[in-house]
Amino acid sequence: MAVVIAALLPVFLLIVLGVILKRTLMRLDTQWHGLEQLTYYVLFPVLLVQTLVKADLTKVPVAGVGGALLLSALIMSLLCLALRSPLARAGVDGPAFTSIFQGATRWQTYVALSVSGNLYGSTGLALASVAMVAIIPLVNVFSVAVLARYASSEKRSPGAIVMTVVKNPLIWACVIGLAVNVAQIPLPKIWHEVANALGGSSLAIGLLVTGAGLHLEGLFRPSLAASVAVVLKLILMPVLTVALAVWFGLTGSTLAIVAACAAVPTSPSAYVLARQMGGDASLLAQIITLQTILAAITMPIAIAAVGP
Repeated sequence: MAVVIAALLPVFLLIVLGVILKRTLMRLDTQWHGLEQLTYYVLFPVLLVQTLVKADLTKVPVAGVGGALLLSALIMSLLCLALRSPLARAGVDGPAFTSIFQGATRWQTYVALSVSGNLYGSTGLALASVAMVAIIPLVNVFSVAVLARYASSEKRSPGAIVMTVVKNPLIWACVIGLAVNVAQIPLPKIWHEVANALGGSSLAIGLLVTGAGLHLEGLFRPSLAASVAVVLKLILMPVLTVALAVWFGLTGSTLAIVAACAAVPTSPSAYVLARQMGGDASLLAQIITLQTILAAITMPIAIAAVGP
C-alpha cells in the first residue's frame, strides 16, 4: 500500500496545485482553456505516439489488457442503460442521466498514465496506452450516442456521431503509434528528442488543468445522481474490471495497471461534451469533483488489493 500511495501522491498533489493556481495566479478561464487545448491536441497525442512507438508490445498482453477493459466498459454502459427507467422514476431526467452515464464510463487519462508511469515506468505507460486504445473509441461513441438520445433537443445522425469519434486526436495518436510500432518504421533522432520533451510536460500540465476544472460548490451535499455515478465508477467498475482481467489470466504488475485504469475518476472532457450537447453540465462537474477527491482513497485500495 505504501508503494501505491507514493506513486499516487505526486498525481494528486499536482491536481491540488491546479486548484490553488486557478484561485490565485491564473484566475481567468481563458488561460486554462489555452492549456487544455494545447494538452489535448498536441502534448498528450505526442506522448501517446511516442509511448506506443517505443513500447515492446511483444512483452505486453495486449489482448488481455484490452479485452478486460473493453468488456468492462461495455458491461458498465449496458448497466447504465438498464438503470435508465429506475432512475427516471426516482426523478432523474434525461440530461442528468447522461451525466451519470459519462460519470460511470469515461476515464481520466492523465491520472491513469501518471499513476501507471509512476508505478512501472515505460512498461506501465505502454500498458495504459493499450488500455486507451481499447476504451477511448467505445466510450466516445456511447457517450455521444447517449447524449444525442437523452439530452440533445437536436438528434444527431449516426454519421455525425461517427465523425465526432473519428476527429478525436487521442484515437488518432493511438492508431499512429501502434502502426509505426507494428510496421517497425524508423523515426529520426530529432523526432524522439522533440517528442520526449513535449510528452514529458503533458502529464503535469494535464493534471494541473484537471485541478483547475474542479468545482467544489455543493461538494458536501451530493445529489442522488452524483452518488450513483461515484459508486458505479469508483467501486463497481474496478471490481468488474479486475474480475474480467483475472478471467483473462492477467497477474502481477499487468493486473495492477488494469486496476489503476479502471479505478481512475471520470475525465474532465466529459464536462465539455455535456455543455456542447445539452447534458447536465453542473451535475457532471459535481460528479467529476467528487470522484477525483474520493479516488485518492479508492485507487490505492484497488491497486494494492491486486498487488502492485
